[in-house]
Amino acid sequence: MRGIITFIPNLITLLNLAAGTTATILALEGDLGTAAIFIFVAGLFDFLDGFSARLLKAYSDIGKELDSLADVISFGIAPSMILLGLMKLAVYGNIITLNEAIVKGEWAWLFTALLIPAFSAYRLAKFNTDTRQTVNFLGLPTPSNAFIWAGFGLMSGFSGNEELLVYLFTPNNLLFLAIITSLLLVSEIPMFSLKFSGLSIYDNWHRYILLLVSIILIVLFKFYAPAMIILTYISLSISFYLFKIRI
Repeated sequence: MRGIITFIPNLITLLNLAAGTTATILALEGDLGTAAIFIFVAGLFDFLDGFSARLLKAYSDIGKELDSLADVISFGIAPSMILLGLMKLAVYGNIITLNEAIVKGEWAWLFTALLIPAFSAYRLAKFNTDTRQTVNFLGLPTPSNAFIWAGFGLMSGFSGNEELLVYLFTPNNLLFLAIITSLLLVSEIPMFSLKFSGLSIYDNWHRYILLLVSIILIVLFKFYAPAMIILTYISLSISFYLFKIRI
């Protein structure tokens, strides 16, 4: 019975991996909006596997390694495929095959997508060996970075405002964002954890600020909100760091 209980968090981690794999396939098929939804589903499973491990006291070395492997897929490979799709749309106007891209030229832009899995894998390896990140994070967590790109996938798939998206998702903008977010993954900038430590306003005031802003953004901007929420989280964390505000 204990063995079954211990396996429950690992099963949830495998569901995370399955959701990330599904997102990858959908993104390659050109369905960026649904792919984004599956990345958020993977994020839910990523939260639940840690929650269940703490609740059941079912920690294991296999679980830790499995979690990182699943995260490379769900928060490294899957968002990179969304970026690949966005870059194809920006350069060619539609999501074409790699062979077609080579024939048309300008295919070097597509290598931008390689930044996300490379830096995400390094970030995960760094996190697993860094004892300083027990309360807050140093650098942007891989799920948060994935949610930015998933948010862009939602915008592309469901917003319907093509004129604005053409203006936002240019090759130069996508390259710039990919470089900045990749560097944030491996940076030493403190990023506050999103896990509430009780309900105290004193201990969680920065989380309550983000929660309030998130609600407002969701109400006002709908499909545009997820990416904006994570960008707000990054902005708050960097502001706290620059102005030496304790988090």
